[in-house]
Parts: sequence; structure tokens; C-alpha cells
Amino acid sequence: MRGWKTVLCTAVLLGGWIGAAAATTPEPRDVPYPGTLRVTVDASDLDRKVVHVTETLTSPPTDTVLLYPKWLPGTHAPEGPIDRVAGIVVRAGAQTLAWSRDPLDPYALHVAVPAGTPAIDIAFDYLSPTSPRTGTQEISRDLMFLEWNALVWYPAGHYARQITVEPSLVLPGGWSFGTALERTGADGRRVLFARTDLETLVDSPVYAGRYGRVIDLDPSGKVPVRLNVFADRPSQLEISEADLKVHRAVVQQAYRLYGSHHYAHYDFLLSLSEQITQNGLEHHQSSEDGADPSYFTDRDANIDGRDLLTHEYTHSWNGKFRRPADLWTPNYTVPMQDSLLWVYEGQTQYWGEVLAARSGLWTASETRDALALTAAYYDAEAGRQWRPLADTTNDEIMNPRRPQSWVSWQRFEDYYSEAQLIWLEADTLIRERSKGKRSLDDFARRFFGVEDGRVAPLTYTFDDVVAALNAVEPNDWATFLHERVDRAGAPAPLAGIVRGGYRLVYDDTPNAFLKAADKQKERASFAHSIGVTIAERDGAITDVRWGSAAFRAGLTEGTVVLAVDGTLYSGELLAEVIKNAKGATQPIELMVRSGDHFRTVSIDYHEGLRYPHLVRDPNVPARLDDILAPRN
Repeated sequence: MRGWKTVLCTAVLLGGWIGAAAATTPEPRDVPYPGTLRVTVDASDLDRKVVHVTETLTSPPTDTVLLYPKWLPGTHAPEGPIDRVAGIVVRAGAQTLAWSRDPLDPYALHVAVPAGTPAIDIAFDYLSPTSPRTGTQEISRDLMFLEWNALVWYPAGHYARQITVEPSLVLPGGWSFGTALERTGADGRRVLFARTDLETLVDSPVYAGRYGRVIDLDPSGKVPVRLNVFADRPSQLEISEADLKVHRAVVQQAYRLYGSHHYAHYDFLLSLSEQITQNGLEHHQSSEDGADPSYFTDRDANIDGRDLLTHEYTHSWNGKFRRPADLWTPNYTVPMQDSLLWVYEGQTQYWGEVLAARSGLWTASETRDALALTAAYYDAEAGRQWRPLADTTNDEIMNPRRPQSWVSWQRFEDYYSEAQLIWLEADTLIRERSKGKRSLDDFARRFFGVEDGRVAPLTYTFDDVVAALNAVEPNDWATFLHERVDRAGAPAPLAGIVRGGYRLVYDDTPNAFLKAADKQKERASFAHSIGVTIAERDGAITDVRWGSAAFRAGLTEGTVVLAVDGTLYSGELLAEVIKNAKGATQPIELMVRSGDHFRTVSIDYHEGLRYPHLVRDPNVPARLDDILAPRN
């Protein structure tokens, strides 16, 4: 039947049919739900990390189907945490109603509601993980983040934007919170939010904590932009005037790039914690960000990742406002298609790093160092030989960020950083062809900056991207993009670096960005020499490059390096041995352990230490420097 999904429920006895009943889940329609969904979340149980949810759905149909969000915006995949939901009870007044889970869709519950019932109540518990072993840490003694998609069952048959919601929230006593939702008042400890629609609710997470601070990032702006920070301790909330200046510059540099905003207000939600998991997820009028507790107090220890805020902020324009047509869905049951993630995430990766440089979150030198590491990675990535970039847009659906044994051969989410190199190439090509009169900045303003103030999503297709590029600088952009996105085996897209006035080179000294990142992550990087990255705390190999000298010697991720040439392992020692082996003939010997098996492996490598850098080519205009320079 058109417009309906029909599920045939059957039972089998002795090889024969004994009965069949048809259950239906209505497809979403763009018509208002006739009632209201009231949602009250009690997140005050810090000891057990159990979140209690009560809902009241008015005007329920007799054949109510309740849906739990499955396909989640921002993750681009069916990652709704249905396994953490327990204790579901549905009532109509004092009567408990039976519910049954859809046999083909565990995210759907069928409830037979007596005719004339004005409302039903739904109660359930969301079991937030109690340790890293059981999942992402969302709740601690001092702070938490709550995602509404995990805390709501909603009625089937309607677009999410057509379901009216009245949300409220109970937090531990004395806690503050940040969210893009509008607060209207309080009922005791229960915070009341303004009526909204389900789409906005799901797109408006809450960060809360015992120690919090709100920083105005645009005091004289047309609309508020706030940085809501929550930390393990009050001292971690202190921000210097210099750091405040660069964070405020993030907003101004974004406005100068896009020439618009697409939110009524914007709330950065930032946790500085070792207790909850560091996060990074975009929303239209807010973000979910997490960093090390020393983010404000020790800048040099947190260079890697200081582009997180600019990346997620850029998504308000690219991904949330301008959204790929096949990534927009009417509700959270309809599957998403990720074919244009190399625009959604790839160009966001590009602008996130550019804005980090323009605002001062990174220096230009640090940005070039980060770009050198990206370029070197893809220049050596073996998986590019068999798998096109376009296919990696399926990664989040096929593998929701589970660890991989051979990431350089399998590839994973390269639509972020390899696509970043493609957009750098496009930017420098526009600058070269137009003799510096135009750039990808013009594309950003034309494509993402349209309809200033509009919040409702405006979708786009591949052809729309090509047309906007051609409007900036006529060229065969369709072929340009297809050759780089859809083809396997082509050289890495490094032309943007060359046309930007730099060359990728290697020497025996890590660049400053890599040094800081290795120190922060407690690792030793030898990816471009013998082909391994090693955790300093225990000598465990965390990555082996496919085809490298370490690969040929039989080393794998998870192997523990115990000794180097007969001496107890340290990253400093291995670096010295690799350096001294240059031009020699003797192999490097490592004593390693895999499980309960010990062995000695010989690595036949004699090219010395190799770390990537960008060096200036004086024969080419310094277009990359122009790209990274702040806009006035």
C-alpha cells in the first residue's frame, strides 16, 4: 500500500502457518501531529547514571506506533542507542497498555490504544554507560551531556518538524546548564523549556555541570553567540584575555567568510573533563565539544584539536543549514544517504582549519604543520590504490568508528581530510585562474551565506555545488571533482599545496605540531620511517602502515615493543636507532610480544627518520599564506 510499510508477523508450528497479523508503521507525512508530546527528563541520579524519562502524548491514534530515533544527524548513521533503553511502561490513565516491538524494526513499538483515550503516558529509563567498558561516558559526579535523541519516543506518521514538544529537565541541585533550547521558567528543580518541534529538540543537546561558565563571544553582535563551558574543577574555567580574544575572533572571522548567520543564537557547549568522554558533534544552533581540562590553562599541550570549535561552528552553515539533499530526512527512521560527505565534512574540515588560523586558535605555522601531516598521510596511504574517496562516505554506516587493524589499507572517513586537500586545490586553482581576484571564500559566501538569518535547512546536490563553483570561476568543475572523488589509484591531491607556494618535504626532525600532538597523546610516531605509531605508556603498537618496513617484518597493531637492539624500549631510543641505521646494513631488531608469544623481529630499514614539513617555494605565489591570513 503506497505510503505505508507493512510488516507481516507470523508464527510457525510444526513447519506450518498457524496465524498471521499485519502491523503497519505509517510513513512520515508533512502534516502537523494533532496533539503534543510532553517530555520530562530526570538526570539527577549521578550514582547510577540512570536517566528517568516520562512522556505524555496527547491525541494518540488507536494504533499508535512509537519510534525511537535511529538515524542520527551528525553521525550520518543508524546509531540510536536503543540498547540502553529499559523499563518501558505505557499507560492510559490507570490502565497499563501492552506494547510489542516491531519484528523488523526494534526502534518501533506498536501500542493498541483504547478509542477516545485523550493521552497516553510513556515511562522508561535511559541507562547511560557506567564505565568506558560499556560506552561513551556521558555522566559524572560533576558534569554531563544529554542528547535528546536518546531520551524520547515519538509518534510515527509525521515529519519531525511537525511534532510539537514541551520539554523539561531535572538536574542535580546547584548545577547550571547550557543548551540552544529557550528556557521559560522552573517548577522547583524542574527546568521548563519553550514549546518547540521534535527536530529542534533533537538538535539541541544539553551540557550541565557543578562548575560552569558562560562567555559572551559577540557582545555587540546582532544575535547572541555564547561559549558555555563546564569543567571538572573551577580553576579549569579561567580564560586569559588573549584566549578570550582569539575565541571571539572565531565568530568574527566566520562572519567575514560567510557574510551571514543561520541561527537565532548560537551556543558552543564545551566540556573540559577527564571524567566524561570528549565529544565533537555539530548542531544548527549549538555544538557538542570536549577538550582536555587544560584547554585554557596550557595552550601548547592542546594544539592538536584546537580547530574543533571552528569545525563544529562551520557546520552551522555547511551541514545544518546547507545540507546534502540525501542527508536530509523527514524523521529518524528514514535512512540517510551520505554521498556528499566530502562536501559536508570535507569542506568543513577545510574551513575549520582555515578559521582556526584566521582567528588565532592556531598560528599559520601550526596550520601548515597540520597540513603537512595530512598531505604526507594521503601521499603514502595504500588504501587509495583500491578504494575511491567516494566509497569512504559509507564508513560511518558500515563501521560506527570501531577500531581497525589496518586503517591505511581499509581507509576510514577519508572524506574529511583527503577532501580537505581537494578543497585546498580548488581554492588555489580559483586564485590562480582569476589572478587573485577570486577564491573559495567567494564560493563559501555564495553557497553557504545565502538567505542571511534563515534557520530552516536548504538542501543541495552535486550539480548545485558545481554550479556555484562555476559562478565563481568557470571551469570543468564536475570533471575536476569526479576525478578526485570517484577514482581509485590516482596520486594524492597535493596540487593545492604546490599551487599554494609550498612543497612537501621530509627531514629527521618532527614538526612542532607533531611534537605537541605526540606529547599530548603519549605516543611516538614513526609512520613515515619504519611505519609504526607506538603508545609510550606500554610500548603497544597502535598503527602499522600497510606496506611499510614494519609491515614487511610482520608487526601488527596490538603488538608490544619490549626492547630495541637489546635495550629496554623507549620512543627516544627507537628514534635514535632509526636515525643511526641510515646508510647502514644491519637491520633494526625489536623484541616484541603478541599475546603470550615473544619473538625478535628484524626491520630492514635504512632511510633514517622521516617527518613531513611544508617549505616555501619562492617561485610560486604564497597563496596558502593568503588563505590563512585573517580577514579585516
